[in-house]
Amino acid sequence: MEPLGAEFFLKSTHLLARDLLGKVLVQGDVGGRVIEVEAYQGPSDRAAHSYGGRRTRRTEVMFGPPGTAYVYLIYGMYTCLNVVSAEAGSPEAVLIRALEPIFGVEKMASRRLAKGPLASGPGRLTQALGITLSFNRHRLWCPPLYLADDGYVLEASRVAQGPRIGVAYAKEAAGFPWRYWIQSHPLVSKG
Repeated sequence: MEPLGAEFFLKSTHLLARDLLGKVLVQGDVGGRVIEVEAYQGPSDRAAHSYGGRRTRRTEVMFGPPGTAYVYLIYGMYTCLNVVSAEAGSPEAVLIRALEPIFGVEKMASRRLAKGPLASGPGRLTQALGITLSFNRHRLWCPPLYLADDGYVLEASRVAQGPRIGVAYAKEAAGFPWRYWIQSHPLVSKG
């Protein structure tokens, strides 16, 4: 599977979020289809790490070129993978929330060491794919971690949209319908 080119990522955050659905996230010899994402729209979005233009060592990557991996630690033990979006200098990103495992399933299962879905939820999917903090700032068109198109066609009518998960602290932004997923997919993460 060939990586998507850098030009794929040159679009608005919400368009990129929808376009990521159905693509394949590959890390070495494992991979899965993206089935759920969330958009974070920078300085005006209270749920974004870059809300208010916050520029820290952690968020600096969000100000970089689109298609860059923003990987960070949550709860002191899980990583989350985001795709930097919008133009350079505009700190926006798309969180990859869930995948449908396609290949390397046994390896994913051995990494997870837990029962339940392998890659439903941002922490589970990074654990299953072996995505660590070392991938922060990685360009997502360059192996070993990259996004690819395997020819899967997702009809627009199958794209669902609603509020993001786990951002109740973000006041009015908690209700923004900036989560996108493949409708009725059994592996979409639970809120």
